[in-house]
Amino acid sequence: MKFESLSVLAISIGVLLFGMFLKKRFLILEKFCIPSPVIGGFLVSIVVWLLSFIEVKIDFDTSLQTPLMVAFFTVIGLSGSFKLLKVGGTMLLIYLSCCWFMALMQNVIGISMMSLFDLNKLYGILCGSVSLEGGHGNAIAFGGMVEELSDLNNAKVLAIAAATFGLISGSLLGGPVARYLINKHKLKITTNQDIKDTDPLKHEIHIASYKDFLKSLFLILCIICIGFYLSSKFTHFSGYSLPSYVGAMLIAIVVRNINDIFNIFKLNQYTIDTISELSLGIFLTMAMMSLKINELSAVAAPLFITLMVQVLFLLFFAIFVVFRLCGKNYDSAIMCAGLMGHGLGATPNAVANMNAVCTRYGLVSKQAFLIVPLCGAVLIDMLAIPLNTYLINLFA
Repeated sequence: MKFESLSVLAISIGVLLFGMFLKKRFLILEKFCIPSPVIGGFLVSIVVWLLSFIEVKIDFDTSLQTPLMVAFFTVIGLSGSFKLLKVGGTMLLIYLSCCWFMALMQNVIGISMMSLFDLNKLYGILCGSVSLEGGHGNAIAFGGMVEELSDLNNAKVLAIAAATFGLISGSLLGGPVARYLINKHKLKITTNQDIKDTDPLKHEIHIASYKDFLKSLFLILCIICIGFYLSSKFTHFSGYSLPSYVGAMLIAIVVRNINDIFNIFKLNQYTIDTISELSLGIFLTMAMMSLKINELSAVAAPLFITLMVQVLFLLFFAIFVVFRLCGKNYDSAIMCAGLMGHGLGATPNAVANMNAVCTRYGLVSKQAFLIVPLCGAVLIDMLAIPLNTYLINLFA
């Protein structure tokens, strides 16, 4: 059974809506912030896998997956304003440095563990910062890159399995880590009063017009085209594989910061966020639907052991390093809860962790809610994505 690209797009949207329905229906999915595309797409991949036992093969044409993926990374780049560094002050730089070190160490641990099991080092990168710090979006993107550059046909499914494991682990451990720190050090439940009530980073959100949407879409498509062109030229002349989504993201960062200086055009955050959510949702669903689950069995045990080591590392790093560097106070304890969320899963997990702890103690840490989402969703990728690209090229 073969489904061409337009049919796959329609199926993906239907599966995404079904995933949203299930997430609202089952509270445990909401609690762990499992993405709707992962829920719906994974169920389809299981059905496809079961059908293979009765010799029914289903083939999805996922050619639309690449432009959707590049659009998502382009929007990440458009959020990468260097002005954000000034807003968070010294504490943001300290936390961001910790995040960058964490991303580096996750790759070191992953590569070391896979070498110990005498497996390909590329597996180690995929169960390092690619899937843990990067989440499902990066897992699918870089998993596809590894499959293109090597003979590891199960790279994508391994990366997604690691991302899912991290997502659940980060949700389970964030709150307990913060509570342990607060009780262990008998912290006063007070917060930094210097953080203003109005978040200067928040853009005016409104229902955009047709023209607003068209202008945002035009900008994103122009950046994508330039990213495709420059990535191909760079790869051709250097012999170093630069994926189109990395090229587009870097161009988007340049465009954003030039616009911050000269104010050439006004970015409509509502339309940009809508395009980001739409492209990520369909791209993730499409990728999850086409997973080959049976290819994971060969590396299941090494993967599980490696991920357990990754979780232990981040636990010790948050408790003994990040907590102390960030002030050894209530704000830093909340930030550690956030670090467990996005360091193993995704930024929504970080926010959910921090919100749960702040609700428990009746005080919102404005500093944590300003710094952690900025670093987890945007700033960490400015180093982590080029680093992962370099390492994959190095070991491929």
